[in-house]
Amino acid sequence: MIVIMRSHAPEEQIQAVMDRVVELGFKPHRSSGEERTIIGIIGDERSLQETMFEIMDGVERVVRVLKPFKLSSRDFHPEDTVIPINGCRIGAEKVIVIAGPCSVESRDQIFEAAEVFKECGGHILRAGAFKPRTSPYSFRGLGEKGLCLLAEVKSTFGLAIVTEVMAPEQVPMVAGVADILQIGARNMQNYNLLEAVGRTDRPVLLKRGMMSTMEELLMSAEYIMSSGNQQVMLCERGIRTFETYTRNTLDVSAVPVLKELTHLPVLVDPSHASGKAAWINPLSRAAVASGADGLLVEMHPHPEVALSDGGQQIAPLAFREMMADLRRVAEAVGRTL
Repeated sequence: MIVIMRSHAPEEQIQAVMDRVVELGFKPHRSSGEERTIIGIIGDERSLQETMFEIMDGVERVVRVLKPFKLSSRDFHPEDTVIPINGCRIGAEKVIVIAGPCSVESRDQIFEAAEVFKECGGHILRAGAFKPRTSPYSFRGLGEKGLCLLAEVKSTFGLAIVTEVMAPEQVPMVAGVADILQIGARNMQNYNLLEAVGRTDRPVLLKRGMMSTMEELLMSAEYIMSSGNQQVMLCERGIRTFETYTRNTLDVSAVPVLKELTHLPVLVDPSHASGKAAWINPLSRAAVASGADGLLVEMHPHPEVALSDGGQQIAPLAFREMMADLRRVAEAVGRTL
């Protein structure tokens, strides 16, 4: 249920409604625009009647929200959420490209990748210190050593860092280095982990599970936001279908649908969607054209010797060419890169 206040309702009327929500045993969520304030009521609202708030001073109308997700819903928060990171504004007019290798492999490798990315105008570097792998015998990252190298890269190049956290007990350690905490597709419904990152002050990049619906993705975002952290970004990274030519199937339609359903920024990961470096550029162009707020791209200085997912990481030259292509697409749809 949401309470929509009248245009330019005074603060005392807004506060009175919020106090009434608390008195009834619910949690208020305030969203203030230029003219109107909307107060979302969080909790099991079946016992509430619209008239409880309609009679209050300053209330224009009360609307019962039927969607199971509340805090992430555009009904609760009509204006787009914009998350500032290292000079970037994720969710604003400019499309943000986040890039870097699949995993931290060595100091030379991550420094070379960071240098290339910085030269291309990048601000946010991605790389995994902890890597969830299908096989226990595959390279699973350098762990704490990888985090130390990412901290060194951050200090040397002035880049913000995105890296994955895999367990609740890792959250404080990873948050000590990362500017953005990534929740991978396999952990999208790890509710203990979602609540743990929800208790931090770090923005969270939440990837869609490979067999998850968009509503399930938004409900996972709800776990993070209901724990106190409103800085959530959603990432479409391909879903599992019957198709075998690609690693996953990029659901481009998820971008405009999510942009309609939620106020949260929506990013696309073309690397995991395709599984092949040659297709990252065209899928990235499609993502920008469909309205994505950003891209999460795997770029390795030497993909032929990568220790993980070498086939889906583009080389520096291809990355530079892709950035030039994306600028033209962004301009064509009224945005910048």
